[in-house]
Amino acid sequence: MAHQDELVFDPELIRRFDINGPRYTSYPTADRFSEEVDARALVNGLGKRVSCDGGHKPLSLYFHIPFCSAICFYCACNKIATKDHDLSSKYLDALDHEMRLQTAALAGPRQVTQLHLGGGTPTFLSDDEFRRLMALVRAHFELVPDGEYSIEVDPRKVNFGTVELLASLGFNRMSVGVQDFTEAVQIACNRVQSFDETRMVMEAARATGFRSVSMDLIYGLPKQSVDSFDRTLDNVLELSPDRVSLYSYAHLPSLFMPQRRIVEADLPTADVKLQILQRAIRRLTGAGYCYIGMDHFAKPDDELTVAQRQGRLHRNFQGYSTQAECDMLAFGVSSIAKVGPLYAQNHKTLEAYYEALSRDALPVLRGIELSADDLIRRAAIQALMCHFSLSAESFGRAHSIDFNEYFKQERLDLKEMESAGLVQVGEDGIDVLPPGRLLVRAIAMVFDRYLRADRERKRYSRVI
Repeated sequence: MAHQDELVFDPELIRRFDINGPRYTSYPTADRFSEEVDARALVNGLGKRVSCDGGHKPLSLYFHIPFCSAICFYCACNKIATKDHDLSSKYLDALDHEMRLQTAALAGPRQVTQLHLGGGTPTFLSDDEFRRLMALVRAHFELVPDGEYSIEVDPRKVNFGTVELLASLGFNRMSVGVQDFTEAVQIACNRVQSFDETRMVMEAARATGFRSVSMDLIYGLPKQSVDSFDRTLDNVLELSPDRVSLYSYAHLPSLFMPQRRIVEADLPTADVKLQILQRAIRRLTGAGYCYIGMDHFAKPDDELTVAQRQGRLHRNFQGYSTQAECDMLAFGVSSIAKVGPLYAQNHKTLEAYYEALSRDALPVLRGIELSADDLIRRAAIQALMCHFSLSAESFGRAHSIDFNEYFKQERLDLKEMESAGLVQVGEDGIDVLPPGRLLVRAIAMVFDRYLRADRERKRYSRVI
């Protein structure tokens, strides 16, 4: 297996293998969910929540806060533009109702080791609404003292007092949305945010005891150039976040209406976008950040880096995680739960979400119950995405299969990538080589049985 901080950027290989594909925050991916899996399936799953050794898995909680006071044009998230806090107050009532319904069906202890607030803009909530939400959470669940409790923060919407409040409520990890510090890019995206605003929030987080501060960046935005993004990287390195997520902008205006406000002629070309990525990787790794996988970088002593080094890294709907396999309970519109072999996604509109709760029904829109094959392939994709390696012997033993026989076709399908130097396929397993690490999504796709049956990939963003 490649050493933790090895990474090779080969533009020709990237152009050759840069195909459309899933991000594999789940397998099977959410587009494979069916409405045949409904609230009854989730109630049933909650009621028999046990791990393979008969004990109970720890809990992870996700809350989707969909409200934003303004819409960023690049955004592909489920969000609602409003300044009306009557909406968010009603929404907290609904979250309380949903928590009561889920915990009524839940077997086993309610200990929580991980919690995440995503959006939308979680910091749309007022201080009193934050106090109320976390009081409700603690009324239904037990948050263990050393857990990971994270929140996505828009620096334009908070002050030092807000950050101090979040810390007092138990949050200890923060993800700061930045995307780009260049004013022309920010104007083109309808997200104007100063360096000083961002610095204030990060300094406040460190002063109030947050254990990790990560920063989200996007390359491929309108008006971006190699030089302009280089200046953004100057700012990023000055602020020195613990983690950096470097996402590729996928322009899909037919799917996401706000993106229709972006002028396509302002978007960088594919070659410029690749140059931006190459420069960013060089600068981040040169500054000491380790490449975790996909689009994530972390400092050498960060918990993500340590977890990867120790073989404990995991991937879920929030991306890379240090937590072992958890049962994830999800609350709010469009959120996705994972309980044992079940995924269940909530309704995507407030109207449908509220209507279900008014009937005392869990607001499940669709889901999927994983087959034995799904579970095996999910584990294989997880290993590739998190550790860039699959051991035939240990994987086969863990899943009671002959690895090389079970994945005979996949091993053959990897031959082209092996010839190109992306992977090494042997009797003892599969290793992703340094030139293949940026393309691990494409490698993981070989193990996706649904893609084998359905070669339509236009629904996905490109790998790079």
